[in-house]
Amino acid sequence: MFDPFSAPYPRDLAGYGRKTPDPKWPGKARIAVQFVINYEEGGENCLLHGDKGSEAFLSEIVGAAAWPGQRHMNMESIYEYGARAGFWRLWRLFTERKMPVTVYGVATAMQRSPEQVAAMKEADWEIATHGLKWIDYKDFSYEEEKAHILEAIRLHEEVTGSRPLGFYQGRCSEHTLKIVLEEGGFAYSADSYADDLPYYIKGPKGPHLVVPYTLDANDMRFATPQGFNAGDQFYSYLKDSFDQLYGEGKEGQAKMLSIGLHCRLVGRPGRARALAKFLDYIQKHDKVWVATRLDIAKHWRKAHPPKA
Repeated sequence: MFDPFSAPYPRDLAGYGRKTPDPKWPGKARIAVQFVINYEEGGENCLLHGDKGSEAFLSEIVGAAAWPGQRHMNMESIYEYGARAGFWRLWRLFTERKMPVTVYGVATAMQRSPEQVAAMKEADWEIATHGLKWIDYKDFSYEEEKAHILEAIRLHEEVTGSRPLGFYQGRCSEHTLKIVLEEGGFAYSADSYADDLPYYIKGPKGPHLVVPYTLDANDMRFATPQGFNAGDQFYSYLKDSFDQLYGEGKEGQAKMLSIGLHCRLVGRPGRARALAKFLDYIQKHDKVWVATRLDIAKHWRKAHPPKA
């Protein structure tokens, strides 16, 4: 009979425990707020990209199914909106307020969007890698996924001028983290939703920093059966998340709030208005550190260096 407690358990369910460490955010901030713009348009499943079928994930067509061997013109145009219009709306919202952003950039999507990449660099945004293509890697072999990740790094450097220091695959596999740890060139990775603070894990090249991401404070819920269907719901959820963590920061339990955005989703006018309202709301508060994920990773390593 199989005994699940007889072998080492590879998951950490303890975390930081009852009292979390003081992150010592700059300026004695009560909260670190971090915005991610996922740039995936042009890297999604599409016959034009050599894929076997059309995209079916995170669009206005909730519950869409992939079309094997066929192009889905409506789906393609929804993704095109993100690159053509949504990106620029988000770019203006953040640059007008001088608020930093981390881009999760799919390498092949950025390769097809040189003007958008130039605007990211002009705004001095961090550009982390979001993999080679915006596809599901769960059925890839270790060797196949490793080849994609190494090519993503190479292409990212070619397109942006520098190698990525942050990694987020998104639709990852059981091999993803192992490959990232073995590659060894990332300041942090983000394929985790396990905490409100960064944490270290063991790796073959020493301690590796994980800066967890989010699927709840994320506009992807506009495209899921259980999610937001109006901008005020999105704003209310972001505000409640901020208020809760800001309150914890007052009590000496400061945390990090990650917010995930997509050009084709929150870049739509009715949703962008809600995001703008939230940006203005947090700017009315003191002791708030709005940072890139790389800023947070660098700070964490300095304030909480890894143990040997």
